[in-house]
Amino acid sequence: MAWGLMNKEPVTGQSGFALIDRPAPAFTTSLFDGGELALSDLEGRPVVINFWASWCAPCRDEAIPLERAWLAYRERDVVFVGIDTQDTEDAARAYLAEFGITYPNGRDEDGRISIEYGIVGLPATFFIDRKGIVVSRWVGAIPEATLVQRVEALLED
Repeated sequence: MAWGLMNKEPVTGQSGFALIDRPAPAFTTSLFDGGELALSDLEGRPVVINFWASWCAPCRDEAIPLERAWLAYRERDVVFVGIDTQDTEDAARAYLAEFGITYPNGRDEDGRISIEYGIVGLPATFFIDRKGIVVSRWVGAIPEATLVQRVEALLED
């Protein structure tokens, strides 16, 4: 009980907490631009996974910084992957077009990917090293400076 009183972080702040320092859960998603992407296809590369939805205001706040970081780091072999959850396909496609998002994005149609990653609030961003280990995560709209810092840390590994 004392721990609960001392740690008044909202439950959404716990999204994915149990995954830190563990292998990233495997998944396959159908991409909006066609085809499929499996996390295993990205083995050996640093990966940033962002869970989002078109109706999520903080997701909208981080959309442009995520795209900017993708453009800055893709030549350094960092892969960004967006996972749309709890959304309609039309709304998700409109969101991707509105923000000009070019990194791979897929849908979590049945919610299984979100469950595997322990998502209880959006947005949530996971940073996975070259060995496939979740080294950190951020819940809420990630500040651009923090995003860059975390991606740089992935490259140092």
